[in-house]
Amino acid sequence: MAKKGFPGMPGGANMNNLLKQAQKMQEDMQKAQAELESKVFEASVGGGAVVCKVNGKKEVVEMIIKPEVVDPDDVEMLQDLITSAVNEAMRQVDEMQASQIGKLTGGMNIPGLF
Repeated sequence: MAKKGFPGMPGGANMNNLLKQAQKMQEDMQKAQAELESKVFEASVGGGAVVCKVNGKKEVVEMIIKPEVVDPDDVEMLQDLITSAVNEAMRQVDEMQASQIGKLTGGMNIPGLF
C-alpha cells in the first residue's frame, strides 16, 4: 500500500513521505521553540520609566523601575506602567511565536503547536 499511495491524492503521496514530512516539521518546531525560549523581549513604557524583560517562556526575567516614578501618593500610575510594560513584552513574545509558526506551517493555522 505504501508504494501505491492513497487513491485520490494528488501525486500519489505515500505514507513514508508523509511520515518523513511530519517528523521534519516536528524537529523544526522543537528547534523554533528552543530558539524562542532563549530570546529576551524588552518593553519600555512611560519614556523608559518602567522596563520589563521577559523570555520566550513568558517569564519575567527583569523589571527596571526608575526611582523618580515611585510616588507613594500615586501608586496607581506605577501599577499601570508595570502592567503596560508586562503586557507589551508578552505581546512581543506572542508575535514572534506566531511568526515562527507561520513560517513552519506555510501560514496554516494549526491549533496547539506552541
